[in-house]
Amino acid sequence: MGMDLHDKKVLVVGAGISGFAAARIARHLGAAVTLSDAKREGEIKEDVAPLREAGVALVFGPQGERLLDGVALVIVSPAVPVRIPLIQAAYQKGIRVISEVELAYDLAQSPFVAITGTNGKTTTTTLTHLLLKTRYKNAGLGGNIGIPLSEAALAVGAGGVIAAEISSYQMEATEHFHPHVAAELNVTPDHIVRHGSMEVYQKMKERLFAEQTADDFLVLNYDDERTRGMKDRAKSRVCYFSRKEALEAGAFLRNDVLTIRWDGAECALCHVKELGIKGAHNVENALAAVSCAFLAGADPARMVPVLKSFRGVEHRIEYVTEIAGVAYYNDSKATNTDSAIKALETFDEGIVLIAGGDDKMTDLTDFMALVRARVRELILIGAAAKRFCEAAIAAGIEEAHIHEAGYSMEKAVALAHELAKPSEVVLLSPACASFDMYDGMAQRGRHFKKLVHRYENKE
Repeated sequence: MGMDLHDKKVLVVGAGISGFAAARIARHLGAAVTLSDAKREGEIKEDVAPLREAGVALVFGPQGERLLDGVALVIVSPAVPVRIPLIQAAYQKGIRVISEVELAYDLAQSPFVAITGTNGKTTTTTLTHLLLKTRYKNAGLGGNIGIPLSEAALAVGAGGVIAAEISSYQMEATEHFHPHVAAELNVTPDHIVRHGSMEVYQKMKERLFAEQTADDFLVLNYDDERTRGMKDRAKSRVCYFSRKEALEAGAFLRNDVLTIRWDGAECALCHVKELGIKGAHNVENALAAVSCAFLAGADPARMVPVLKSFRGVEHRIEYVTEIAGVAYYNDSKATNTDSAIKALETFDEGIVLIAGGDDKMTDLTDFMALVRARVRELILIGAAAKRFCEAAIAAGIEEAHIHEAGYSMEKAVALAHELAKPSEVVLLSPACASFDMYDGMAQRGRHFKKLVHRYENKE
């Protein structure tokens, strides 16, 4: 679509992956760019030297309103809430404020297939991208998945398609973002501290399809009450998917075979047992991905080999290794209780669970009920350990089976290695964010795997 930034002053707020990409692109388009972050320069993890060399002005520390002098556009990174004083001042001055996702939309020459949800986004988006590649020579991937969406949009250019993982944070400063296919996987309590309430959180999720028209498609989880009801607020054509119901139209299971029925035609894909990803939650992810790719033009028959070969993504119930008959799994991506519940449901009894971290203060009742039913030993880490311990005891879990490892993953893995018995599973599924101990869930997961492999080498 393009946008004219030549000789305009652009302020990028937030020196993360998205902010760096936005600054590079705005500078390339001829803008006078300033990148600001409230952190000190020494705290910035990315290398700022290339931006300086490109002529981007860098401002670190306190963010006064003088940063807005002469600014025509503010691009805000997803980690930066729009409620901060600098962004609120920009709104008051009538300066346009957009997200990096909105920048991607302004630049894109190909349609988006955009996916959001509390859980399952990364797996579904990654699989959708692979399915789209069976139809499009040029299929891009970006967004909350760790690849700036604006860079993905530019790389694809015209004549392709862009699979986008979208978080609620990224939707705070969108205006006209308009995916041709949008998907809402599920909505459960998460990020309440950021958004203030469950109602606002869901509103951010629903912005994904707010700009769609009757020519577009909205994929909704029929089995999730909150997403099922979104049909009432959609202008686009709705395609449901369901793991539990045989639908008149949409994607569903018929005798445990993934099936899609649309415009009167029905096509069977593959049996649940043939899927490369395992677990009930991954059946839902596969159904959603099939729906998205199909509505974007992919041929169901060409999807089948991909569905059978795709093994999932790093940090989501990722098999690490087996040591002395004990299987180790990395589920660091489970940053909330609902996601951790799905991981626990994947395994039978005999789980040694490592949980805890940066507490999101969500209700623990359902999570601890399942922990009591399936977990033999519970190991707690990080800032959430005290509250998780209290909730576990309240749920009837004996204190002798609750272990605290403080802020040490090393101690947690050592305890798990000592406690686990042959044929059992050691599962890192924190049900918490990671920022009390790590830069992100990926760093946490990789540290866990590194520690596990040390024990493997000792056997």
